[in-house]
Amino acid sequence: MAANEVVGEGTVHILVRAMVVASFIALAAPAFAQNSYPDPYRLVDHWAQLPSGRTFGKVIGVQVDPDGKSIWAFDRCGAGACDGSLLAPIMKFDAAGKLVNNFGAGLFVQPHGFTIDRDGHLWTSDADAKNGIGNQVIEFDLSGKELRRLGKAGVTGDTHDTFDKPTAVAIAPDGSIFVADGHGKNDRIVKFDQDGHYLLEWGKKGKGPGEFDTPHAMAFDAEGRLFVADRGNSRLQIFDQNGKFLAEWRQFGRPSGIFITRDDVMYVTDSESNEKTNPGFIRGIWVGSAKDGSRKYFIPAITQVSIPPNCPEPGTGAEGVAADAAGNVFGGETACGRTLRKYAKE
Repeated sequence: MAANEVVGEGTVHILVRAMVVASFIALAAPAFAQNSYPDPYRLVDHWAQLPSGRTFGKVIGVQVDPDGKSIWAFDRCGAGACDGSLLAPIMKFDAAGKLVNNFGAGLFVQPHGFTIDRDGHLWTSDADAKNGIGNQVIEFDLSGKELRRLGKAGVTGDTHDTFDKPTAVAIAPDGSIFVADGHGKNDRIVKFDQDGHYLLEWGKKGKGPGEFDTPHAMAFDAEGRLFVADRGNSRLQIFDQNGKFLAEWRQFGRPSGIFITRDDVMYVTDSESNEKTNPGFIRGIWVGSAKDGSRKYFIPAITQVSIPPNCPEPGTGAEGVAADAAGNVFGGETACGRTLRKYAKE
């Protein structure tokens, strides 16, 4: 291939996978062995269709609509953050990738946590504070109507009603609300009842059971166990709903995002692993079981055709992740990629 020949994203996907395989076999066979799992997924080029003139920013969150087909994305307003932007960060795409709804303009500084509860309500967290907004959890209905807020707008703290850069929110089957207060100094999980009243909290900075180093994402399994992506410690931690430590799993790399289906298929994104930060793993999306921690598939991260000059490392991979009813996987990328990708189940 000539040096100036243009290739499509799908071709790059194949080439980069080959390069990743070759480099890891050459440098560290045991390291690559961690990620040598089947990949029965096909990248769908340019699936998500944005209006003319808009591009994706950091797509931090991805969720599946209650219809099982439509996809919601939480984007940082076409940039690295939303403060000062007039763009709507919450976007809904139909099964064909067409943008059909968007809202939330002017409400966020740093979009981060993103989930849909069993009532079909969207929950978001804002992991920064500026100009009197941020550091809150906001609940919406699917039309974009604001329903509730937790935390004090623009206020940083560690009390029962303040947060310091909350990273994630998860809703238990009984409606209890769990907030990961993870990108600031708190490194804790805070539990509220279904009406938003404070109940309890656990966690502090550390490496032991029930301690955290950037609790970055959360999800519940079918049994009601809470899975926390303890990213800085390169592990998943599992708790009951009162904060009792149950287990830790390190076989899913350095987790940034987690999504668990109702039948306990688990999707975990690793957007940071390399030989320095988490030796033995490469970046990508794991597909496995929340029941027993087994791993079934691995989708390697891909490198973009054009790498921004300030990109710290190519192929940074997805942070947000979700899977539709057909098993297609959707990854939201925040660093060099800055896009929403669809991987179709073959």
